[in-house]
Amino acid sequence: MTVPLGAAGVRGRGAWDPPDLALGSNALIDVRAKAARAGELAPAAPVSSTPFVELDAEMRSNNTMRVMARNICAATFDLAAAPLSVWVTKRRVP
Repeated sequence: MTVPLGAAGVRGRGAWDPPDLALGSNALIDVRAKAARAGELAPAAPVSSTPFVELDAEMRSNNTMRVMARNICAATFDLAAAPLSVWVTKRRVP
């Protein structure tokens, strides 16, 4: 599947059950994102959201996106297993 420049398309899905996260700690997972390239915008989203965990994503290399969950609350937090979606926005090149 080819995604036009500047368009977003779902590229990968999977289940993720990160370990318990203490304050400031994080958990990482690499997700395959077919046809994605390094340098493209790479957001990710869990099925359920929480104000206690910050989710971030970046393209690590071609076809591989790294998703990170970071605990930003004062206590240890357990993020339950949930589906995870990742997508890519193709860069516009002038």
